[in-house]
Amino acid sequence: MYDTIIIGAGMSGLAAGIRLAHFDQRVCILERHTTIGGLNSFYRLRGRDFDVGLHAVTNFTPKGTRRGPLARLLKQLRFRWDDFQLAPQLGSEIAFPSVRLQFTNDPELLRSEIARAFPDQVDGYDRLLRNLLDYDQLGDETTFRLSAREILAQYFSDPLLVEMLLCPLMWYGNPRPHDMDFGQFCIMFRAIYLEGLARPLAGVRLILKHLVKRFRALGGELRLRSGVSRIIVEDGRVTGVELDNGEQIAARKVLSSAGLVETLRLCDDASRLERPAAGELSFIELVAVLDRKPRQLGHDRTIVFFNDSETFHWEKPADDLCDPRTGVVCSPNNYLYPDHAELPDGILRITMLANYDRWEALDESAYRLAKLAWFDRAAASAVRFVPDFRQYIVDSDMFTPTTIRRFTWHDHGAVYGAPDKRLDGRTHLPNLFLCGTDQGFVGIIGAMVSGISIANRYLLRD
Repeated sequence: MYDTIIIGAGMSGLAAGIRLAHFDQRVCILERHTTIGGLNSFYRLRGRDFDVGLHAVTNFTPKGTRRGPLARLLKQLRFRWDDFQLAPQLGSEIAFPSVRLQFTNDPELLRSEIARAFPDQVDGYDRLLRNLLDYDQLGDETTFRLSAREILAQYFSDPLLVEMLLCPLMWYGNPRPHDMDFGQFCIMFRAIYLEGLARPLAGVRLILKHLVKRFRALGGELRLRSGVSRIIVEDGRVTGVELDNGEQIAARKVLSSAGLVETLRLCDDASRLERPAAGELSFIELVAVLDRKPRQLGHDRTIVFFNDSETFHWEKPADDLCDPRTGVVCSPNNYLYPDHAELPDGILRITMLANYDRWEALDESAYRLAKLAWFDRAAASAVRFVPDFRQYIVDSDMFTPTTIRRFTWHDHGAVYGAPDKRLDGRTHLPNLFLCGTDQGFVGIIGAMVSGISIANRYLLRD
């Protein structure tokens, strides 16, 4: 009998496990796959280390900062700021055909860029900053679900600025097509524009290493290759879970990071439940390994969020496997690593919206050919906004929506989960809770804060 079973060894599940184990709970984290991290993981291929999913750690704040999600999780999990070795970005850019806006971890740069490119909009930007919801104001679901586009129209008369501000925020945390919940907008605005972006030199493996080491040191149990096939419900309460191999494990409470739709489907009483809508937005991502550093090509931006028209199209591609109109180009080389440290290779990561259903319908041969074709098309789309790197590629890899589905278990390979979040983390059962993407927080820091907050709110209480 465990005090808590946690489904999924991603960032939110590991953080929740540490928090509970600190208070002597008997905790078991169950992970279907052979490694931890979900889509924020890593692998080794042809002698090189590849990160999965990690472009940047958002919510970065400098050492000594006492407020914000990063400071909170360090305190709650009892890590030191230096443990994660976060190096800040050099600088990023929002690139549209007629305007480019640069931003760094200093919020003043973005404001000055808006004043330069949109001088008659800067007063509206200042008013928006004064009225952004803080993290502790996000519990009101009515306010959270307001339309971000409608609210931004109250501050800005130029629609292009609205499109440009939304572009990075939707790319890094929005499960809803076309528009964005205002609460999610506030979370991502603070995480990216007011706090900032960073990365450990060793990538996501360093963060995962610390989380697992701390969890096990506190007596937590981590079981890989242990997928949950169903959540056992008796008399209106969870009594445990059954694994893919038929083994049953009892628990007083269950915390799931599998996603809202996916968790409810596992429940014994799922047939009588109203099914929430699953997310539809998924990605391809290609990784290009170069024989030189991006800065040698004249590319010194950490991340470029690009869009090839003055309207930002955030939707599932309807007529093709992917949508080359918008995308993200990230270079892990372009961070301010300590002591002038460098990654061994030049790396560019390119991300584009993709249609899960079309990728999933391909047979093995067609799938391989589609990956080759879309690697070339994605690279060709990106070099409209960054220096042409294609002749310098010495190695590469690529994942698709079916890869995301396999490693996150999210329906449709939806990276950011279901459109409608459960902000309080509750389900229809009194001892089954949600953490992670479908609780409303995204990104590495956000996911860990989600696990901590649900553990504190429900699982540490009798």
